[in-house]
Amino acid sequence: MAQAFSTLAEFRALLTAAPAADEAALTQAEDRNGQLTKPPGSLGRLEELAVWYAGWRGDARPEVKAPQVIVFAGNHGVTAQGVSAFPAEVTVQMVMNFQHGGAAINQLSKAAGATLDVHALDLETPTADFTQGPAMTEEEVVAALHTGWSSVTEGTDLLVVGEMGIGNTTSAAAIAHALYGGEAEDWVGRGTGVDEAGLAIKARVVREGVAMNADRAGLEVLRSLGGRELAAMAGAIAKARVARIPVILDGFICSAAAATLAAEDAGALDHCVAGHVSAEAAHFNVLKNLGKEPLLAMNMRLGEASGGALAINIVKSAIACHSGMATFAEAGVSAG
Repeated sequence: MAQAFSTLAEFRALLTAAPAADEAALTQAEDRNGQLTKPPGSLGRLEELAVWYAGWRGDARPEVKAPQVIVFAGNHGVTAQGVSAFPAEVTVQMVMNFQHGGAAINQLSKAAGATLDVHALDLETPTADFTQGPAMTEEEVVAALHTGWSSVTEGTDLLVVGEMGIGNTTSAAAIAHALYGGEAEDWVGRGTGVDEAGLAIKARVVREGVAMNADRAGLEVLRSLGGRELAAMAGAIAKARVARIPVILDGFICSAAAATLAAEDAGALDHCVAGHVSAEAAHFNVLKNLGKEPLLAMNMRLGEASGGALAINIVKSAIACHSGMATFAEAGVSAG
């Protein structure tokens, strides 16, 4: 089967041409919500979530039957600058832990009734140090985008993507700085637990990387400052939009990857909700720039799709109420 795209230009065209939500299903879901046995608005954001989900699935009374969580792993050449408290070898070790079922995301996916898939992207070949030039060639970023695109399983009806990659909070901070401006210090955090000296190194590295890579187009920012796992997340999110699969965004790194799509097309993330706001301080500001209000605030900062997977239960609950509750007419209750 031919690949859906082989250049960034072709990927950009697919992103721009992606479908919108089904207006008929949105209207019908809103009508149904207004007839359910509850005071109007009494379920708060659960009502908004249910209507949003119904619109993207094209079904006024949908169900969530097949949620999928995908974790992508990649290594970053910029770790040579000392931006992480852990060595790059930890990425490989954590991938093995995912595969053996021993990580938090394994437990959270199971609790949410979601399948979990793990994809390691060329861990033996880190991306280039982006303080010296672009992190990836066009061929490399397109390959990573395609890994994400092709990883979304047919039949998936709710998607969460996450990552594992030592050094990738630095990459996410550089992307946010490139897209939204401010100072490098506004976007860096402690990540895996760096000390004050490590935080200063991260800020310097982000500043130098953004200065070195001047193109501010979304996909060029992803190519120049991102990593393979960030590009794969972006590819999966874009594929979900084309397939009208709702997406729950995970934390800071996932949101930064998604932001590169929004920079290319303002509506590119209309099929996404923010699962949570993480303890990485910059995550709140990325979500604010994206216009996304998080569903949860649990002080999490693990990554690996953990916050997004936890939020699957919120979306499932919203749909259960919307599709499972009786209307006033069905229940024989006066609407007042």
